[in-house]
Amino acid sequence: MRAMPVLLLAVMLAGCAPPKNDAWLGYGEGDTAYISAPQPGWVTAMKVERGALVHRGDLLFVLDSVREEAGAREAVAGLAQARASLAQEIANLSYAQITLDRQNRLARDNAGTPTARDLALSNYRQSQARIAQLRSQIAQTEAGLTSASYGLGQRTIVAQTEGRVQDIYFREGEYIPAATTVIAVLPPKNTFVRFFVPEPDLPRLKLGGTVRITCDGCKPILAKVSFIAAREEYTQPVIFSLGNREKLVFKAEARLPEGLDLHPGQPVEVRPQ
Repeated sequence: MRAMPVLLLAVMLAGCAPPKNDAWLGYGEGDTAYISAPQPGWVTAMKVERGALVHRGDLLFVLDSVREEAGAREAVAGLAQARASLAQEIANLSYAQITLDRQNRLARDNAGTPTARDLALSNYRQSQARIAQLRSQIAQTEAGLTSASYGLGQRTIVAQTEGRVQDIYFREGEYIPAATTVIAVLPPKNTFVRFFVPEPDLPRLKLGGTVRITCDGCKPILAKVSFIAAREEYTQPVIFSLGNREKLVFKAEARLPEGLDLHPGQPVEVRPQ
């Protein structure tokens, strides 16, 4: 009779045993957009702060533009001068045409001199050449003005993506070298999950397959497997469980086109569907 209570206790203890957790461990991750200054310069204004949500077209920061403004003014003045010279030369060509026509009529009437006609013809051709030269100069100056205007526009940096500002590396009054990251932004669509699959479970994972992602305090998320590493790793870089320390695992990633509502570094559990 004493065997019955022992057996009953064993059954009760077995029923209270925690269920086996066969989830794959991972964490949220994000592909950050690093926004750089296309040109060197001093920061005269920083228009965002860490944690701010920016949208495409929002002003991020401003660089000093004294040199670029001077270059643009010089290009505008040069263009105005070239256009005035062209207008004057067109008038000169009109007068040269009248003079040449007069000398041609005198030559037909045997009343003029060859020297006067040759001089009129020379002046006419020189004026034509000068007009062609000025038009070429105007085209070149217009290109210079476009370049100067573009360079001036590059001193005011606007967002070409949207997301939350993760970090700011320069502040007002600091000098930024060219092509140096100034602001880090994480677009929502760039968030994904990176997880690690033990070698025995690898046949359960397929590229393009669906996985179920769960985490503390969040609703389950279904995502598509977008990456499976070709080579194994001996341990994942972030250890959430001592029991997984010695397992041979494969790194994988899951995404959605609109991104995942997770924070980088947030622990998650992943299961195949």
